[in-house]
Amino acid sequence: LKGRAAMLRAFLTGSILYPAIEVAWRGRTHPAMALAGGLGLSALYRIHRAKKSRPLWRQALLGGFLITGIEFAFGLLFNRRYHIWDYRRSPMNVRGQICAPFALAWCGLSAVALAGMRMLDGMRS
Repeated sequence: LKGRAAMLRAFLTGSILYPAIEVAWRGRTHPAMALAGGLGLSALYRIHRAKKSRPLWRQALLGGFLITGIEFAFGLLFNRRYHIWDYRRSPMNVRGQICAPFALAWCGLSAVALAGMRMLDGMRS
C-alpha cells in the first residue's frame, strides 16, 4: 500500500502543478492538462524509484522525453484544432503539438522534480 499511496500522491501533485505551471506561464490551461500532469509526475516518480543508480541528468532526460510523449498524445487527443496550444511556429515541432524548446524545458523541470525527490528521500533516511 505504501508504494501505491506514494504514486497517488505523485499523481495528485502533478495534476495540480502542471495546470498551475501553464497558468503561470501563459495565463490559461485546459482541464485535460491536470490528467497529463498527474501522469507526468507519476512517470517521474517511477523513474526515480526504478532508476536510482542512474545519474540525475539521465533520469531527467528520460523524464523530459516521457513528458513530451504525454504532451504529444494529449495534443493528438485534445488539441486537434490547436485551441489549447500551438507550436506550429516553434522550431523543430512535430505536427504543432510538441517542439524542441519545450522538450528541453521538460528535461529541466524533470531534473528539478527528480532532485527534489532525491532530497526528500535523504530527509526521510
